[in-house]
Amino acid sequence: MRGVMGAADRAVRLATDFLTLKAPGGLVHDVQEDPRFQHRGVDLLWDRRDGAPVLGVEVKGDRQGRRRGNYFFELISNAEKDSPGCFLYSTADLLVYVFLDVREVHCLSLAPLRDWFLPIARQYPFKSTKTRTGANLYTTVGAIVPLRDVKAAVPGALEVHRFTDSLAVTS
Repeated sequence: MRGVMGAADRAVRLATDFLTLKAPGGLVHDVQEDPRFQHRGVDLLWDRRDGAPVLGVEVKGDRQGRRRGNYFFELISNAEKDSPGCFLYSTADLLVYVFLDVREVHCLSLAPLRDWFLPIARQYPFKSTKTRTGANLYTTVGAIVPLRDVKAAVPGALEVHRFTDSLAVTS
């Protein structure tokens, strides 16, 4: 569990850095431990301080997916408890997907991404992963979706930033 939490913490840190770069002077609130937001699949609240609405942000950290060129869209969070994955239930406005191995942040508008993906989800392979939390072991299931498919199908829904030391490079 420590490795999973370490990866999640690193992902949230990079996501926060990204949002801060996007809106200097804005505020990012970490609500991961707040029960009012946990069941909504919202990890961060982003107040850009420009009069625009506060946005909910779901953060996903991936330790090695970038070199494979895929996203992992979580469809079942815990198969043993039959609980849906955050890709399905999150009420967040943005999905900030962090590839930890290359310190790359992908910011996706969740609604258009979901609108595109859900009708064609069965076209993509499903994979499962096991996670241990103390004595418990649970299975997460998700779809493996190539980055290029998302970029081609959901124009304007994706922004990519790579962090190199303290600099951010936009692509």
